[in-house]
Amino acid sequence: MRTMVLTGIRKIEMIDRSQPEIKNADDVLIKIKSVGVCGSDVHYFTEGKIGSQVVEFPFAVGHECSGIVVETGSSVTHVKPGDLVAIDPSIHCGTCDQCLSGRPHTCRNNRFLGCPGQIEGCLSDYIVMPESTCFPLGASFNPTTAALIEPLTIGTYSVELAKTNFQDKTIGIFGAGPIGLSVLLVLKTQSTSRIFCYEPLEFRQKKAIQLGADFAINPFSEDAFATTERQEPLLLDIVFECSGDQKAVDDATRVLKPGGKLVLVGIPPEAKYTFDMDLMRRKEIAIQNVRRQNHCMDKAIELVSNGLPVDQMVTHHFSPEETQQAFDLVASYQDGVIKAMIDFS
Repeated sequence: MRTMVLTGIRKIEMIDRSQPEIKNADDVLIKIKSVGVCGSDVHYFTEGKIGSQVVEFPFAVGHECSGIVVETGSSVTHVKPGDLVAIDPSIHCGTCDQCLSGRPHTCRNNRFLGCPGQIEGCLSDYIVMPESTCFPLGASFNPTTAALIEPLTIGTYSVELAKTNFQDKTIGIFGAGPIGLSVLLVLKTQSTSRIFCYEPLEFRQKKAIQLGADFAINPFSEDAFATTERQEPLLLDIVFECSGDQKAVDDATRVLKPGGKLVLVGIPPEAKYTFDMDLMRRKEIAIQNVRRQNHCMDKAIELVSNGLPVDQMVTHHFSPEETQQAFDLVASYQDGVIKAMIDFS
């Protein structure tokens, strides 16, 4: 079968591997149909690592995917051959303290698709995953929309972690890539006040406005604080930082009002941020980190079933043979790219 693997920094090659087989009673053999190129995949592509997670080449990345069930193990009852499924890329043990306390996303023994040292990614014709990670979808879903469920769960969970009644709250989102736009889409199902999006790329600003942001601000050509203050003199209640950029964190702390909350969703390339603790302390800003998602697959599926236009983030489609081009495009923000999909036949 075809498998796309990283063979070096900014190098992807197609190789031939044996098709995986069902080994456990709860295994599901899945023919991959669509894979989204995620920002974390691009970190591995451009830097070979995310923090302590370092790629050993060759390695297949990819974790945002959908597929058709081909075969199931003897104990599988939730899905059947022919089903289109969205896939939760995280496999938890179910027995550690984190799993037993309702936090499978921080499982002590977690294994994640496309994560170095854990599981090879989904940029392959076939993968095998446990039944617990497979979510069957109705006829209204297509493979592209199904693959977008995974990034939408990040937006869904991020909004949940804000732990607030959004009624009349003023909101900021730094970064209008797929995760920032996922946060925006979920927020638009809430009764928020005005939503500010901070994004340097004009085509992403336009997409944010199209999807419901009230303001799109370029923080590199405008003063984020001054521009925000003109519109909201009391500043913002909550900011979702979705870019992984140090400047975004600096600006976020400035545009938050005293008692505000900063939700950190993005992944910084060097796995570190610095904070102006004088400002943070004086404003008494609360910080919430986001670790992937927790129990949000069904919630994201319901949102899309009810009409959430998640597919409007998609700008490009590629074949598996064009995976190198897809990653080059996303890594360099070329051609108005927001979400690139790799479509398997």
